[in-house]
Amino acid sequence: MKRKAFIKNAALTAAGGMMMPYILPTGRLFAATGSRKVDHVVFCLFAGGVRNLESMQMAEGNVMPNTLIGNQSISSDIAGSMTALPAPASQKLQSIGTLFKNFRYADGPTGHYNGHITAITGKYSDEAVQLKQPPKYPTIFEYYRKHNSPSQSALNSWWVCDSLGPYPYLNYSLYDGYGPLYGANTIQPGSIFSYNSNSVLGNTHSFTNTEKAKCDLMKEFMNGQFRSSTQLVTNGIKNTPQDAETLQAFIKQMMLDLPTLIGSNPWGLPAIESMNNDMFNIFTGIKIIEQFKPELMVINLQGIDIGHFNFTDYVDNMRKADFALRKLWDTIQSTPGMQNNTVLIVAPEHGRNRESNTVADTNGRYALDHTAPPPTSDPNADQMAREIFCLIAGPSGKVRQNQVITNQIGQSVDILPTIANVLGFGSSIDVALDGRVLTEAFY
Repeated sequence: MKRKAFIKNAALTAAGGMMMPYILPTGRLFAATGSRKVDHVVFCLFAGGVRNLESMQMAEGNVMPNTLIGNQSISSDIAGSMTALPAPASQKLQSIGTLFKNFRYADGPTGHYNGHITAITGKYSDEAVQLKQPPKYPTIFEYYRKHNSPSQSALNSWWVCDSLGPYPYLNYSLYDGYGPLYGANTIQPGSIFSYNSNSVLGNTHSFTNTEKAKCDLMKEFMNGQFRSSTQLVTNGIKNTPQDAETLQAFIKQMMLDLPTLIGSNPWGLPAIESMNNDMFNIFTGIKIIEQFKPELMVINLQGIDIGHFNFTDYVDNMRKADFALRKLWDTIQSTPGMQNNTVLIVAPEHGRNRESNTVADTNGRYALDHTAPPPTSDPNADQMAREIFCLIAGPSGKVRQNQVITNQIGQSVDILPTIANVLGFGSSIDVALDGRVLTEAFY
């Protein structure tokens, strides 16, 4: 056989043994190397300190009627102090998933940032909070973007967080081999958009070239505050030029559309003032879903933190977050590619004390702190701030439906390995985690 014919025949034989690229129904090229349960995970960090007594065990009624099954009315005493919300959905999130009623934030300080770090890194934090420093261990965003196969751009991984405190630092870590290259796109809706007025960012000013140059100079200066010669810290997440243009167009369109979107009261709320920051975070998350269909999104709901000073507003914000979760799930189920292909996880970062503090609101209800000592320091101490819940909802056949686990099973460090397992890259993680996969919730 001639050399040219041999090469041609060999090439044809090789081609016959190759698999051509396969486009999945969701639009992904190839399947992940691991065994995925679904292609999308949305984790709502029900933050601010949620006490199980109010969220699940309230004798006079259920304050989370869209999320939890039970008496679907709160007591007239509490209801009379709050604006009525639209009727709850007939299908509760609990009915399409597994509820761990006795979950635990089992170790580390019961502070918000520590609780966030634990849930997002899968490692308990026993050190003082470093407010201007990313976590010591990799985040779920970094694990996803480094170990998922095929690798995904930052447009597929989002951290939607509150404007309060150091939460933007949670999009990537200082851990060797990870860092900003694998971080998530981060957005703080309350800092970017104005949603309680007819304007966005306070005005509709157009910058001249001179003003733009000054702003660019200021931006460079501010970015410099995050640089370090000794630590793996850069200006932030790296998007490709094309992705950066897509992001800019998305933000710009949000700014243009928000006055009309919010003004039309899309959720049917009784008054525009009823939309708090948590609702707006989820509203922004919904717009991200509609635009990007991300495979991984974590949304922070921090409004419940007012529980330190006002018990009535604490319960009211819990109800509003519950209502927003319903809207989020409705969007997921109406979005092609995410419908019946998404796992939703809802869990607080920690709870609140059994005993109230001395601060009473205008209704005479006393507020609650979250100051649980280390579990081994005093077995008789108030440990309720370590008691939380975790709800894992998703498609039947993948997630066990309408299951309630009442035994003390599961900890907040279990959420990260569970997400990694659901998205099929858990076996690739090369950092020792503190938790395990919550296999009880899946088939």
